[in-house]
Amino acid sequence: GVGTKVKLAAQLGRYGSIGADLVNHCINDILVQGARPLFFLDYFASAQIDPEIVATVVGGLAAACREAGVALLGGETAEMPGVYQPGEFDLAGTIVGALDRARMLPHADLQPGDVLIGLRSSGPHTNGYSLIRRVFAGADLAAYVPELNGSLGDALLAPHRCYLNLLIGLIEQPDSPIHALAHLTGGGFIENIPRVLPQGLSARIWRGSWPVPPLFQYIQRQGEIRNEEMHRVFNMGIGMLAVVPRDRAAEVQAALPEESWQVGELFASERGERRGELL
Repeated sequence: GVGTKVKLAAQLGRYGSIGADLVNHCINDILVQGARPLFFLDYFASAQIDPEIVATVVGGLAAACREAGVALLGGETAEMPGVYQPGEFDLAGTIVGALDRARMLPHADLQPGDVLIGLRSSGPHTNGYSLIRRVFAGADLAAYVPELNGSLGDALLAPHRCYLNLLIGLIEQPDSPIHALAHLTGGGFIENIPRVLPQGLSARIWRGSWPVPPLFQYIQRQGEIRNEEMHRVFNMGIGMLAVVPRDRAAEVQAALPEESWQVGELFASERGERRGELL
């Protein structure tokens, strides 16, 4: 699902990007297994169905599916006044993909010294919005913020980025250098990276090894949020991490059509732990 970002969209009366948020989040979630998405189904629930809002949301869903080559098979629209307050809605989806079992990620040959390559995010994506809404409660989201070069609302509603076209070629090539992927969603660096690691391997992240976008700096300053909490809640400008052998890191970065950063490495941890730590 999209989580409480839907509340921000409703507050601003802007629903066009929420569908893309949902589709792209789901695509990324199965991409980390090495899967190519095939089809998608959506679920929209509200206290009272507003046909115009539904049409806008579904239009965004359909556009995101077309861009990724995914079939939008259908879905459900539910009107539940006893569950949702007037003006509230929820959005969720199911995605199905396929992969070659032999290429399934993460690979078993992850090892100490493997490098983490970070790919930029487009913003908070679909995580951290409960905290964002607390930090900016009562703020004018339409006001221009010079350091963001636009309004706060525009920055916060930037659609969740899809990494399919950027990575699928590398994933599916023979002798792929991509040995694992971590989609930085809820839990940020601290909780998402260990999910793809075997027992006895952990990851250290080198803070300062990539440029943190102004939006995250602005959120941290306005909310007086500690660094560790920021990295636990938000992606901090890195939406996807690829784990690659150290001797193939330059090859992967050269193959990517945009700037990327070596942001950390794997190391052997004591007592069979799996953890992510910030340096």
